[in-house]
Amino acid sequence: MYSSKWTGRALCLTIPASRSGLRMREVSEAYGRRSDEYVRALGSLDSTHAEDQKLISRWGRQIKGPIIDVGCGPGHWTEFLTAQGCNVRGIDPTVEFITSARQRFSQCRFALGSAESLPANSAMGILAWYSLIHHDPVRLDIALQSCHAALSPGGSFLVGFFTAPAHAPFSHAVTTAYFWPLNEFVSCIEHVGFTVLETHERHDTTSRPHGAIVAQRS
Repeated sequence: MYSSKWTGRALCLTIPASRSGLRMREVSEAYGRRSDEYVRALGSLDSTHAEDQKLISRWGRQIKGPIIDVGCGPGHWTEFLTAQGCNVRGIDPTVEFITSARQRFSQCRFALGSAESLPANSAMGILAWYSLIHHDPVRLDIALQSCHAALSPGGSFLVGFFTAPAHAPFSHAVTTAYFWPLNEFVSCIEHVGFTVLETHERHDTTSRPHGAIVAQRS
């Protein structure tokens, strides 16, 4: 079940964008090598949790303007929000994912792109559903700053990630990813200027602990 709770603070550092870009290219290439496998295993709503569908649907239907699905991967959440009547486009740095998404969901809009390269004031909503899990603490700040700048005032940000009592890397099936304590991720989001509106946690016996945050650009 979901619960809403958070306490404490965390310091998010910054590093040169060039170093962050190098790491993200490595992540994209790793996903590209396993894209077919990933799409088969996780490229549909059948692989998602019902509670996540409810949260993303409720969030998306409240957005009055363009939504960007950042790190859309196989494109199933972009298709889901499109079916909800949302004005949404999916972006991902992995060519193989964008090619597959365009073929599988031809009624949706997809383009190459990343969290770090979003145009300023280009959206009223940004969904980053497990697309920031490969960012280490110092790189995360760059992506969050870009998402904040890409939203128009009043825009909404929804992010999903893996939670744990302490921040730590783990061996994700594709490439290294990171657990985040919910309160630390909240602090990083607030550090770049967001106002946090909702926090959620879910603990299932069949999957890693999950966290989600809804925040707003003031």
